Parts: sequence; C-alpha cells; structure tokens
Amino acid sequence: MVLAQESDIEVIGEAGDAVAAVDRASELLPDVVLLDVRMPKGSGIEACVAIKEVVPSARIIMLTISDEEADLYEAIKAGATGYLLKEISIDEVASAVRAVYDGQSLISPAMASKLLTEFALMAKRSNERSQQVPTPRLTERELEVLKLVARGLNNRDIAKELFISENTVKNHIRNILEKLQLHSRMEAVVYAVREKLLEIT
Repeated sequence: MVLAQESDIEVIGEAGDAVAAVDRASELLPDVVLLDVRMPKGSGIEACVAIKEVVPSARIIMLTISDEEADLYEAIKAGATGYLLKEISIDEVASAVRAVYDGQSLISPAMASKLLTEFALMAKRSNERSQQVPTPRLTERELEVLKLVARGLNNRDIAKELFISENTVKNHIRNILEKLQLHSRMEAVVYAVREKLLEIT
C-alpha cells in the first residue's frame, strides 16, 4: 500500500511465502524485490539466492525484524543489496527502493557495526590461510572510499566527506570492484578486511 502510492514506483506483484516469491520473481522480472528473513515455506535468504539465480539483475532488500548478525551476513552472501529493520519509517521504505534501484547498498545504521564485527571475525579466521595471489593495488583515494563504505556511508555521504561528486564516488566504487573482481560493495569490504587493506577494530 505504501509503495503503490509512490508515482515513480510500480508494485508488479506480491507473494505470501518464499516459494511463491521465487515463482513470481521469475515470472515478472522485477527491478527490486522486498523480502523478509522469516517467511513461510523457506527462509527469505533461500528465496534471495533463488531469485538472484533466475533474475540476476534484481536488487533485493531484506526488510525484517531480525537484527541477528548471522541473518545479516547470510543475506549479503546470498546477494541482498539492502538490509533494513522494520522499525524504519514508511517514507524510508520508498527511499530505500529508489536508492537500491540506483545501485546503492543500504544497511540500517544499527546493523552496520554488527556487520563490521562479522567482517573482523572473518579476517581473524582467514589469517591462517596464506594467499598466493598478489593483491591488486588500490589508489589512496580508492582506499579512502572503501573505508567510508565500510562505515556504512552511502554515495552521497561519501561525496560530502571527500568533497567530490557522487558520480566520482560511483566511478571509484566501480574501479574498486573491477580491480578486485567482485560484484558488490559489501563483497569489496569483506575482501579488504580479509586482505588487511584496511583496519577495522
């Protein structure tokens, strides 16, 4: 009901469970999908994985009451580009859909620190494994952008922080992903922590 009132957003389908969500997504090919972590007939995370397989271009937002670190991390691994808690205001849901459609990754501020904690644990676990592949070189500016992404800032806030345009931020992020051969901002941060390209305490 909320999204249907937005002139620039068209609700093309709804589903009552995880299986139906995947079926509807493959049939309707949506630009953006809203999922809950907890759903009947399977989890929203399983649905996220399945939807990304049948509609790789779809951007998926998990809109959920779950503030569990494990759910957040699994959702990102599954390909979600947003993870928002249901405590956000009605207006923010439409804004989130627009932002994710424009290529941004969104995480509720309350979850950002939990995500960084998860990354830090990953970095510790991977310390035992030696990397044979040389680490691609990022420029100082690209590292600055990556650190701000790791803090949960969106493109607009990064642009303000570094006194550059949003387009320049987008270009830096595109270059970072290309150099690291990754697919999302979140994967870039995981990689950076694992390779000790930036320190997160």
